Amino acid sequence: SEPKPPKEETPKGISPVKAKKTPSPADAERRKLRPGSGGEKPPEEPPFTYQLKAVPLKFVKEMKDIVLTEAESVGSSAIFEVLISPSTAITSWMKDGNNIRESPKHKFIADGKDRKLHIIDVQLSDAGEYTCVLRLGNKEKTSTAKLIVEGIP
Repeated sequence: SEPKPPKEETPKGISPVKAKKTPSPADAERRKLRPGSGGEKPPEEPPFTYQLKAVPLKFVKEMKDIVLTEAESVGSSAIFEVLISPSTAITSWMKDGNNIRESPKHKFIADGKDRKLHIIDVQLSDAGEYTCVLRLGNKEKTSTAKLIVEGIP
């Protein structure tokens, strides 16, 4: 007759478990909220921003001087070319420190990491120092080359 009391207690033991289960929907809610509350997200973000910073902003290939003689150059075109990294960087072009706007005279060609400045119908007045400005976020790099138009002696 003595083993009976423990058996009677087991149903009692089960009932607290049932009582514990009732708040579980609330627990589930709490669990659902956690990712949204941002508790788990911030740790993921720094590596991302770090990865962006880790990409070095650079000219893979710098601009080269272009030398033309007036006889050859007048009416022909000159192309300054750079290879940049990463391809998401923004390039702009300058001549003698002034921004160049795209026009029938100046064409900007951007093809992935390949960036070109196409000077159409070169005149003596186009000679000067050309700069490609590379920007990514708050970083900036420049590459400079000259367009030299040599007069006919």
